[in-house]
Amino acid sequence: MYKTITMDLKKPTVLRKTSFIDYPGRISAVIFFPGCNLRCPWCHNRELVLFPELKEDAGYITLEKALAHIEKRKKLLGGVVLSGGEPSLFPGIGELIERIKSLGLAVKIDTNGLLPGVLKTLFGAGQTRPDYVAMDLKTSPRRYVDLLPENSRAAADPGEAVTRSAALIRASGIPHEFRSLEFTGDHTYFDEQDRAALAPLAGDSTWRIRPFVPGNCLDPSWNAGTAL
Repeated sequence: MYKTITMDLKKPTVLRKTSFIDYPGRISAVIFFPGCNLRCPWCHNRELVLFPELKEDAGYITLEKALAHIEKRKKLLGGVVLSGGEPSLFPGIGELIERIKSLGLAVKIDTNGLLPGVLKTLFGAGQTRPDYVAMDLKTSPRRYVDLLPENSRAAADPGEAVTRSAALIRASGIPHEFRSLEFTGDHTYFDEQDRAALAPLAGDSTWRIRPFVPGNCLDPSWNAGTAL
């Protein structure tokens, strides 16, 4: 029996029923949460960042339906990935992790690291502690302010937040990786100086750097770019 549910089960999500690439070494389902506290112009999840209308006929289903599908297929899955958007913005993420773990499934979180307090809380209890964490390193910490929504650029320093999150992840003992995108042409969010500034955040951890592939970008002008 589950304990009393307090998380919003009507939360709109997008469910990828089966993935062989999102959780290293495991067949997984992926729950994508709408909403993000960054506005990276290259982001290819445009609908999840902006989500003007969350309708089921547009590919969204409720969290309740996503969990029901995962429970039905739990014997075929090795884990569940919580992605987005930014899943740490979901107020019920700890309860969600606990519920997924009760099904005997491992949990991976994809995060941008802007909410180190949420990560610290999740890491601190066995029932909410993820089994794998992937954190994106976007650009130099000092330049993260350029990626914030314009109405939140007077808030706390996002570069300090991602630096704290990276340190928490490295010290957590949880299997993890850091991820970055490399750009060509005039897109200079990840040049040699940015790479050097981010290296201490990754430390000795796995740091996967992939070429940017345009398509469905938050800023349509980035769709004219080319992959390395």
